[in-house]
Amino acid sequence: MRIGLFTDTYPPYINGVSTSVCMLKHALEKKGHQVFVVTVNNDSLKYKFEDDNTVIRIPGIPVGIYDYRLTGVYPLRAINIIRKWKLDIIHSHTEFGVGTFARIIAKQFNIPLVHTYHTMYEDYVHYITHGYFNKSSKKIVEYLTLFYCDKTANELIVPTKKTYDLFKNKYEVNRNVYIVPTGIEIERFFKENVDKNKVTDLKKKLMLLKDDFTIVFVGRIAEEKNIDFLIEAQKEIVKKYNNIKLIIIGDGPDSDNYKKLTKKLKIEDNVIFTGKVPWEEIPCYYQLADVFATASTTETQGLTVIEAMAGGVCPLCIDDESFRNVVVSDLNGEIFKNKKEYIKIVLDLYNDEIKLQRLSKQARLNAERYSSKYYAEGVLDVYNHALGGKKEKFKLSNLFNKLRRK
Repeated sequence: MRIGLFTDTYPPYINGVSTSVCMLKHALEKKGHQVFVVTVNNDSLKYKFEDDNTVIRIPGIPVGIYDYRLTGVYPLRAINIIRKWKLDIIHSHTEFGVGTFARIIAKQFNIPLVHTYHTMYEDYVHYITHGYFNKSSKKIVEYLTLFYCDKTANELIVPTKKTYDLFKNKYEVNRNVYIVPTGIEIERFFKENVDKNKVTDLKKKLMLLKDDFTIVFVGRIAEEKNIDFLIEAQKEIVKKYNNIKLIIIGDGPDSDNYKKLTKKLKIEDNVIFTGKVPWEEIPCYYQLADVFATASTTETQGLTVIEAMAGGVCPLCIDDESFRNVVVSDLNGEIFKNKKEYIKIVLDLYNDEIKLQRLSKQARLNAERYSSKYYAEGVLDVYNHALGGKKEKFKLSNLFNKLRRK
C-alpha cells in the first residue's frame, strides 16, 4: 500500500505527535508498505525535498505555540510530486495547515482520508488569547475540529477513550470513531538497550548520589502539564526524606517560572531542571528514575508514561482518563487523586523496595501492548475500512496477522 502521512510536526522537531508519526512510518515500512510524508519546513520561504522526494517539507510560519508552524493550505510546488506518489490512502495528523492541505488533496485526487486526533486544542487556547475571549475561542476551536474530524475525514482515529468520549459525548458526532492507542518503539527504552556508562555519566553530571531516590518527569515545561503540582508536593516530601529528588526533563515557556517557584519554596537542592534533551538520549534519562510522575490532565494519551514503563520505571499518574487504561494501581503503577495521595504513594514506595520492584517489573511487561507493531496493525485495519474493502490482498494479510497472533 502507498500511504501518505500529513503532519505539522516531524523530526528533528520532537513532541508526542512528531514521535508518533515517525514511529508509525517505520512500523508501516517494516510491514512492507511505502510511506510518504508531507510536513512543515522551519524556513518560511523554502521547500525541502528529502529521501528521494518521499518527504516534502512545506514552508511554514510560526504561530506562537512552542515551535509549531503553519503552512499554506495549497502549496503548489508539492502538488505534482504528490500526484506522482499515486497514494492509496492519506492519513492526516493535524486539523490545520498541512491537515487542510491533506483534505484538499484527498478530495482532488479521490483518495480516502483517515485522520488521527492527537491534541485537546481547548487546553491550548490560552497561548493565543492570553486569557482573553477564552470561551468564544474554545467554541471556534470546537467548530473547526468538528468540521475537519466529522465532515471531511472518511475515518477518525483517537488514542484513548478520553478522546472518544470527547467526540461522542461532548461533540455528539454521529460517525465511526476508532480507538487505536498510539504505540512507541518500546525497544529503545528497554534497560538492557541503554548504555550504562552514559547513565553513570548523567548521574555524575546531575550530581545524584547513590542513595538518592529519584522522581522523574519528562515533557514540555508548560502550564497545562501541571508541573507546579509536583514541585509543591516536593516541598512536603523532602521534609520527610531529604534524599528524594525531583528531576524535570524538558524545556518550555514556563521553565523560568517553575525555577522561581522552586527557589521560593527553598527546595533548589531537591529539584533538578535538565533543560532540553536530544530525542536519542531520552532513554538514558528514564534510567535515572526510581519512579515517573505526571499530574497533567491535558493528555490525549501520555506517551511518556508508556516510555517510562518500557524502561522498567513505575509510573505515578494523576487520576485522568488518558492514563486509566494504561496504569492500574497496585499492578503496574499508581493512580493518585490529589497532592496528599501523591505524597503518600511516593513515601510508601520509598520505604517499600519490594513493592516498587514488583510494580516496575509489571510496568515493563504491560508496555509490550503499546509497541509500534500493534499500533501499525490497528491503523492498517482502519485504512482497510476507509478503502471499503477494495484492497483484498491487504485484507487477507491483515486476517493472517490476526490469526498468527492468536
